[in-house]
Amino acid sequence: MLIQFQPPAVCRSPTRPGCPEPHPACASPPSDDCTCDVETIDAFNNYKLFPRLNQLLESDYFRYYKVNLKKPCPFWDDNSHCGIRDCAVKPCPSDEVPDGIRSASYKYSEEANSRAEECEEASRLGAVDESLSKETQQAVLQWTWHDDSSDSFCEADDILSPDAEYVDLLLNPERYTGYKGPDAWKIWNSIYEENCFKPQNVKRPLASGRGESCIHLAKWFGVCIEKRAFYRLISGLHASINIHLSARYLLQDTWSEKKWGPNVTEFQQRFDEVVTRGEGPRRLKNLYFLYLIELRALSKVLPFFERPGFQLYTGNHSHDAEIKNLLLEVLHLAKSFPLHFDENSFFAGNKKEAAKLKEEVRLHFKNISKIMDCVGCFKCRLWGKLQTQGLGTALKILFSENLIEKIPESGPSYGFQLTRQEIVALFNAFGRISTSVRELENFRTILRTMR
Repeated sequence: MLIQFQPPAVCRSPTRPGCPEPHPACASPPSDDCTCDVETIDAFNNYKLFPRLNQLLESDYFRYYKVNLKKPCPFWDDNSHCGIRDCAVKPCPSDEVPDGIRSASYKYSEEANSRAEECEEASRLGAVDESLSKETQQAVLQWTWHDDSSDSFCEADDILSPDAEYVDLLLNPERYTGYKGPDAWKIWNSIYEENCFKPQNVKRPLASGRGESCIHLAKWFGVCIEKRAFYRLISGLHASINIHLSARYLLQDTWSEKKWGPNVTEFQQRFDEVVTRGEGPRRLKNLYFLYLIELRALSKVLPFFERPGFQLYTGNHSHDAEIKNLLLEVLHLAKSFPLHFDENSFFAGNKKEAAKLKEEVRLHFKNISKIMDCVGCFKCRLWGKLQTQGLGTALKILFSENLIEKIPESGPSYGFQLTRQEIVALFNAFGRISTSVRELENFRTILRTMR
């Protein structure tokens, strides 16, 4: 059965000040925290953004991601690993990674080189800090790396660990591996039931039994917009992953070849309105919500990348300049989207309560990033870690707007920083969401031909 999308002209949360009552066509009024329509996103993504973004992600700077897949699960003792061959990840030999990326300093721009020297000087001056002016002391504090600071939404891997290895994402694509059953269920159950602010009477997206009825949805009333949005982001990420697995399913496995392609039955089991008893379309709405959040982050972070001193450094200067131009083209495209999500309603009101809520959300998301080290399938773990870090980076950007606005046109940006790991994760994570939106069009076409 073809999944029908009936986006309303206006579909907003009734808890937002100044918002009209939900449109009758809204599939889930209490959790629609943005106003946009599917057709606008599809046209923008599939014909404008996706082709350029895909080209960007095929470049050397964005295809190599350093990750530690050997970290033990911090939450339970069962560290069993998937024995299916498609779960394996093939790391890169060091000589295949461009020199500029694997250099011992992990510097990716002229600014980073300068900044590292300043950090060393700041460390040297540490013994005489009391003799410095308050302004200089503050500047020294701002020079330190931000990886462990309170703006981080993820438990980042230590890329200096001997267990951390570079992985070529193009050679280890996200697709169906056969990893399923109790182990996989345990991961998602831990995420939804313990970390998503979900009311106990709202079923998790893949729970057996009935989908959420209007009565269930009403239970979201009284839950603040930030917690509803958090749940929708995780549900959207889950939906996106399931689309990838359905679109790149192992259709044939013989001694001579493997054939990967779309599995319509698998897609319908996860998203068809009848089969899922109304849950499928809601999951897809959450996917589009996630798309809008990450797109908004890309539009906000443009000033950071526009600075002349910033480079996507691999060691190939002419290629690096070309890729930076492509990156800026993608970011300007993101900024040109006509119906951006307005995040200003998040963490508004009483400053003390807002700060407390923001910290609660940050810690919940950081916990989810740690759960990725419990995934038994190494390929699933790789893409889970990358996508949670990418979403965490997007949230960091959205909640650092004041710092980004203060970034000087030239010179170092001490207040707001992104590491190469965060940059690679941010764009590849959005690439996954963008690909999901594109794959939805493919499935719609296939389903239409089957009618």
